Formats: sequence, structure tokens, C-alpha cells
Amino acid sequence: MSAPLTSEKMSFIELRATVGLASVYGLRMFGLFIILPVFAFYAEDLPGGDNYTLIGIALGAYGLTQAILQIPFGWLSDRIGRKPVIYLGLILFAIGSFVAANAVDIYWVIFGRIIQGAGAISAAVMALAADLTREEHRTKAMAVIGMTIGTTFALSLIVAPMLSQWIGVPGIFAMTGILALFAMVVVYKVIPDPLISRFHSDTEASVGSFRNVLSNTQLLRLNYGIFALHATLMALWLVVPLSLRNAGLAADDHWQMYLPVLVISMALIIPAIIYGEKKAKLKQVFIAAIALLLMGQVLLAFTFNSILGTAIALLVFFTAFNLLEASLPSLISKIAPVGAKGTAIGIYSSTQFLGAFIGASIGGYLYGNYGGYALYVFCGLLLVVWLILAATMKAPAAVRSKMYQVREMDSVQASSLSQRLSALSGVDEALVLANERVAYLKVDMKGFDEAGVVKLLEGRT
Repeated sequence: MSAPLTSEKMSFIELRATVGLASVYGLRMFGLFIILPVFAFYAEDLPGGDNYTLIGIALGAYGLTQAILQIPFGWLSDRIGRKPVIYLGLILFAIGSFVAANAVDIYWVIFGRIIQGAGAISAAVMALAADLTREEHRTKAMAVIGMTIGTTFALSLIVAPMLSQWIGVPGIFAMTGILALFAMVVVYKVIPDPLISRFHSDTEASVGSFRNVLSNTQLLRLNYGIFALHATLMALWLVVPLSLRNAGLAADDHWQMYLPVLVISMALIIPAIIYGEKKAKLKQVFIAAIALLLMGQVLLAFTFNSILGTAIALLVFFTAFNLLEASLPSLISKIAPVGAKGTAIGIYSSTQFLGAFIGASIGGYLYGNYGGYALYVFCGLLLVVWLILAATMKAPAAVRSKMYQVREMDSVQASSLSQRLSALSGVDEALVLANERVAYLKVDMKGFDEAGVVKLLEGRT
């Protein structure tokens, strides 16, 4: 019999696994993000680079293969192991990077980006993290890995203009390929091999949960939101760098704007996040952030000739963007059915990458054929629809997810324990899965009877 060990710290093995997997994930995402602020300049000089539709496709092509293969790669890792799938993904990413580095025209860049996206290791990384961490520490491990996305994104925007000046975009592509190979060494040398590898409902997608998740209108609203958020972001990278250059800021100096904008925007979102969680005002904060994002989008459309105006518009945009990027996963966890969290996150992540592809591709077509205002109108319409969907969504319950290891039992005993846990004070939803030997709970921390949960899990009545 097992009880939750919430007072324990993460073990050395858990810390090592978490830091190692976060670095692998971060290195790969760095390779995807780093060309965003400089690619439009580079593509201008490539054969075929006068076609903005092709530039947009090249920028977002990784998102299409990432969206298609992310969940299947997670399933493959259940069959052949986590590390082999991660190695395969990193090899594909490295090959794609080297193909793009040696591209002689825009079509080869597109081909390289497609291969980069095919290295879809996100689900396998999360599954391996779940294998290597205990239930009571898994949320912390996932949070650390998730934080690398925001950190990597900010770092890539700041260093990309300088790296472009020193080694050029082909050099950046080659560097990301080398980083992918280095990440393989980290996987081999740093990350432990799991003693047992099994399915985890909180991190992996299940075929049996798809219908339940896809029929949940509240989750569909959030999926549309992440789609619109990343479609807008990718479309903007086709026009913002060019606008800054046209306004008089040399491409090599763009980091001087990105750095303060990102630092200030990250500082501004902290009070909003605390307010939303502590006061149970997540919906209000969420809607305000979407409205702010739309405002930033409008400001960008009308300040493209001004460096100061664009800086203010980017500050507004990225403050909203960072707040939404931090809020959406939390909302997914609160709304998703307790036994289908991994499926909900998998669909959400795939939709995010699909948004990156669609936004860049359509944005490139509109910018090339109808000009910058058409691109901004497209992004604005996406955000208006999102604002309407968010305003009409149900306010998410003020709950948190908890996981506990349970003793060995059969499915009948698990069902009975689920019902008894659900009846406890503060427990909004409970599901015990005998095959995983885990109890998943959604709880209201204010009235949560954790002592009662421990008592039931230990078999005491």
C-alpha cells in the first residue's frame, strides 16, 4: 500500500531526468524558433524567395509534420521505447537542419523544414519524464520542461539577429543540426533509462479518449485559441522584421528592440497570473489577454513606419502572448476529463503546430499578393473569433490536478475507490486506473480533505 509522499523532494535521478529532458526539448525548440526573426531577410536572396507564399510555407512547414507525427511518435514510444524514438526524432531534425543549411533555393529550405518537423519528439519526451518521476513530482517536472519553451523562444529572438550577422542563416541551420546531435549525447549520457516504461494517462494520448475530448466544446474553444495564437505569431514574422528595417532599424540591431520588449512583457504577466489563480478570475484575465493581443495586432498594423510605435505595439502583443501561452495549458488541465488529460494536451499541441503552418502559409500568400494590411486583417479576424469564443465559454472551476500512487487492485476495486474518492470534501472528480496504479483527482484546494484521500488509499476506513 502506498500513500502520497508530497513532503519529499525530487530525488537526484528525478532532477537529473527533468533537467536533461528539459535541455533536450529546449535545444530542439531553439532550432525551430531561432530563424523566425531573420528568415524573411535571408529568403529575399534565395531563388524563389520573391514568392512570399513560398517564404511563408518555408517558415511554417515544420508545423505541418510536427502536427501530424507528434501523437503517433508518442504511441511508437510505447512500443519500441522512449529513447529510440527520441534518437530517431533528433536524427531527423539534424538531417532537416543540414538540408536547409545547404539549400540552393527556397524549395530545398521547405524540404529541410518539413524534415525538421518530422522529428516530433514532444510526446516521447513527456512520456519519458513520466516514466522517470513519481506521481507527486510529475507536475513539477512537466512545468520545468514547459518553461523551457518560453525561455527558448525569448532567447532565440534575442540572439538570432546577432548570429545571422556572424554566421548567416545557413550557419544557423547548421548550428541547430549540431545542437540536435549534441542533444542525442545528453539523452545517452545524462538521462537515466527507466526501470519500467508504461502508458500514462496524464501525459499520453489514448485512442479511446479522442471522442470524449473532441466532443468537449470548452476544450475545442481552447484548441482554436492556441491555433489562432500561433497562426498570428507566425504570420507576423513575415512582416514585422521587414517593417522594422523599412522604418530605419538595421536587421542586425533588431535584438535591441526584442530584448527589452520580452523582458518587460514577462515581468508584466506575473501579477496577472497571480491574480487570476488566487482570485479565481482566470476567465476574466483570459478574455482581457485576448483583447490585449488584438489591440497589439491593430497597433502593429498602424505603426509599421515608426520604430517607437512598433516597439510599443510589440510590447502590448508579447505581454498578451506570453500571458496566454502560460494560461492555456493550465486551462486545459482544469477542463480536460480527469482520465484524458494526456489526450487533451496531445490534441492541443498538435493544433498549435498546425496553426503555425496555416498562419505562416496563408500569411505569406496574403502579404505577397495583397500587402501587409491583408495579413493584419487575417490575423485580426482570427483573434476576433477567438475573443467571441472565449467570452461565451464557461468559467473554469478553481481546481488543481493531483496524482497518487495506489496499491495493486482489480478494475472493480478501482471503480469502487474512484466513487469513494469522488465523495470526499473538495474532490471535484476522481479516477483510479488499476493498470497504471494511479489515482487522478481534480480538487478544490480550499476544501480539499487530503487526509481522507490518504486514508482511503491506505485502505483505512
